[in-house]
Amino acid sequence: GPPQTRPFQVATVGIVLLLVPFVPRKTQRPPRESGLFMLDFEGEEILEVDWNTKQVAWRLPELKQVGGIDVQGVLSNTAIMKHNMEVLMKRSNRTQSQNVAPVAKMYLRTPLEMGDPNVLICFVDRFSPPVLNIKWLMNGQPVSEGVEETIYFPSVDNTFRKFSYLPLVPEDGDIYTCQVEHWGLDRPLENTWIAKAPTLLPETLETTVCALGLAVAILGIITGPIIFIKARRMKSDTRGRGAL
Repeated sequence: GPPQTRPFQVATVGIVLLLVPFVPRKTQRPPRESGLFMLDFEGEEILEVDWNTKQVAWRLPELKQVGGIDVQGVLSNTAIMKHNMEVLMKRSNRTQSQNVAPVAKMYLRTPLEMGDPNVLICFVDRFSPPVLNIKWLMNGQPVSEGVEETIYFPSVDNTFRKFSYLPLVPEDGDIYTCQVEHWGLDRPLENTWIAKAPTLLPETLETTVCALGLAVAILGIITGPIIFIKARRMKSDTRGRGAL
């Protein structure tokens, strides 16, 4: 038969260079420049190389087995791209970008079970520049043990997103707050999650509902044969009248 053809697939690899002047508020110190060289595959980040620490960080440890990267080569290429970017900035009529305030939401990694270990996730999205602080509070008290954060992920609209993870053992009534600080906010952005045990029916109401269901079932069992017998009698009467 004719040879089988397979769809042609193209794998895309992207390189993102982030150079962000970091200027702390209410300070007169000169700006400290920081940057990241990020390598992604099909929109998913593989690794990053920090401009200041000159260290490579893999998004997942398993990716190290797939291949390696020449850190010095990356830094050399980054320096060239940085120089070219500075030249273009001097030639252009540029203005300082506006601060874009973030949005945030919280959710559990797995369904809630009181007393079982879980992870509370704070997802911060659509902010710029990529400089912010995420703090956790439990019943109004700061908590930091076990907290982990991702890097800043760039989005197609030139904003950024970030995740923060808080391991916890939920107990009924506990109040958790994710507090986000960013230059685009006049005051910290707060999201609150309250651990609530599932609401159970009172025992008396539950018993009543079960008894009512049983009564309906019994009524159906009794009524069914009666209707069937009556229908047969009506059919027999109709046939007898037709013979006359």
